[in-house]
Amino acid sequence: MLRNRLAALLAAAVLTLPGAALAADAAQVPTVRGLALYGKPALPADFKYFPYVNPDAPKGGELVRAAQGSFDSTNPFIIKGTPASGLMAIYDTLMASNPDEPFSMYGLLASGIRLDPERRWMEFDIDPAARFNDGTPVTADDVVFSFRLLRDEGQPFYAGYYADVTSAQALDEDTVRFEFAAENSRELPLILGQLPVLPKDYWATRDFTAPTLDKLLGSGPYRIAEVVPGQRIVYQRVDDYWGKDLPVNRGRYNIDRLVFDYYRDQSVALEAFKAGNVDMRIESSARNWATAYDFPAVADGFVEKMLVTDGQPAGMQAYVMNLRRDKFQDVRVREAINLAFYFPWLNEQLFYGAYERTRSYFEGSDMAAGGLPSDAELALLEPYREQLPERLFDEPLPIEQPEELRPRLRKALGLLRDAGYEVQKGQLVDRKTGQPFTFEVLLYDTQFERIVQPLLQNLERIGIQGRIRTVDVNQYLNRLRNFDYDMIVGSFPQSANPGNEQREYWTTAYADQPQSRNLIGLKDPVIDALVESLIRADSRQALDTAAKALDRVLRWGFYVIPQFHLDGTRIAVWDKFGYPQPFPQYTLDLDAWWVDPQRAKTINQRQNGGG
Repeated sequence: MLRNRLAALLAAAVLTLPGAALAADAAQVPTVRGLALYGKPALPADFKYFPYVNPDAPKGGELVRAAQGSFDSTNPFIIKGTPASGLMAIYDTLMASNPDEPFSMYGLLASGIRLDPERRWMEFDIDPAARFNDGTPVTADDVVFSFRLLRDEGQPFYAGYYADVTSAQALDEDTVRFEFAAENSRELPLILGQLPVLPKDYWATRDFTAPTLDKLLGSGPYRIAEVVPGQRIVYQRVDDYWGKDLPVNRGRYNIDRLVFDYYRDQSVALEAFKAGNVDMRIESSARNWATAYDFPAVADGFVEKMLVTDGQPAGMQAYVMNLRRDKFQDVRVREAINLAFYFPWLNEQLFYGAYERTRSYFEGSDMAAGGLPSDAELALLEPYREQLPERLFDEPLPIEQPEELRPRLRKALGLLRDAGYEVQKGQLVDRKTGQPFTFEVLLYDTQFERIVQPLLQNLERIGIQGRIRTVDVNQYLNRLRNFDYDMIVGSFPQSANPGNEQREYWTTAYADQPQSRNLIGLKDPVIDALVESLIRADSRQALDTAAKALDRVLRWGFYVIPQFHLDGTRIAVWDKFGYPQPFPQYTLDLDAWWVDPQRAKTINQRQNGGG
């Protein structure tokens, strides 16, 4: 199966090198095509394609989508630059996820996988047919190179993702081996399956850390066809893509051209969709969804609206307070600001009743904490009782109190007085310094201003002066990377199986790393320890318990003001596409869509005035 595997094993046995025992161990481990986080993958080893796809979907056509802002780089892996949308389409990973399972992966670049029963190492056999899109083979050296490059020079989250990998080595041209720390995350083997593989020789003469607008080389189903900096990027389907007949790819990557046109204003992007210049729109505004799609093409059945649900937790979207600012250090201040957010009014007046209030960092899952801590949670929390607020153990979780806005603001003002503030001439000031309490909400999308304003108006009633600063996307990203903000609208997306990414969200090691996702600036040894408990969980029950304990501690810290969520994705689309029904259970898979030639012809005739 492998070009040099037998020779490598024989050499190790004859020379009795230190790796000989490891190679012998690997020979005893069965080679499989898929892995699941718990148990076994749902699909048999000889499956032909994912069950939800149309394996005979036609190829061809074009999908035009709107992207917001601008871009100045085609490298999505580094800190510098603003990457274009859609870039991961040019890269293959070692394995591919099945959107119809909570966390199972199957071989893509890897034709075989061996995982130590004790989860101390794993090996990938690289498919001998795998090729980059210039025709050169994908080798084990490319895999090791990619792993080290992303870990050492890529965005900070890669270092957290791969923190428990102690060694990466190419055993031969087709076989790569990773060794793990004694205590590692159960999901680490699947995380490595998500590794995008870059061509070593291609990057040998290029600076990986610098933004570029080159048409970078990958091995994936698409290549970059056109780059207009800041305005448009186009991807062309690779006709001779090496992996087009793999089980994980059949019935997918059907559309010939993927186009992302950039718009600086969302209202302009919406008008472009109505005019037929954009084919698909994922709508984030409840107001638009309720009021902006009353135009002739919808009434005539040429535009379809749908709400696609998925099985993933809603995660946390919130106003994030930056603890790197002294004004947010006191938990009483943070709790008071939370009380000024009044969701019932927002939902009724602005959102047409479309949303639910978010309470948990793992909203919509069994990992969300509730009520008082269970015995299993207490086993994790008791060692830190002296470092945690007493009410965490004795009171139900805070979030949405039943009283109306006025008593909420009265309670908030009491907390602020306890924290050393008082209202003077309508302004909240620090009693010691006399300085007024002011802060800025940093935004990049004018659509969010109307949602922020009610919070600022409520805070003004208790003397806090807040203001909005809306900047362009590039400036926003630069300030975000350097944590140069008081408050932002941030999100902490979650999967059904959270793991290593939690380090970057919450732990001390990432608080001062530019472009990390520790947006809050948390530096708390208790949270650090709970994150490690979650990552090391060895069963579904243990994972749920650790997540609940972490959720409980984060919520009692009042670090963010939880906002709202919708159980699904709103999609408006010109009706020239086919898609599998039912949709996969856990993740929306646009790669399984296709252009229906006859419907596309009818739509194009209408848009061009022919019908």
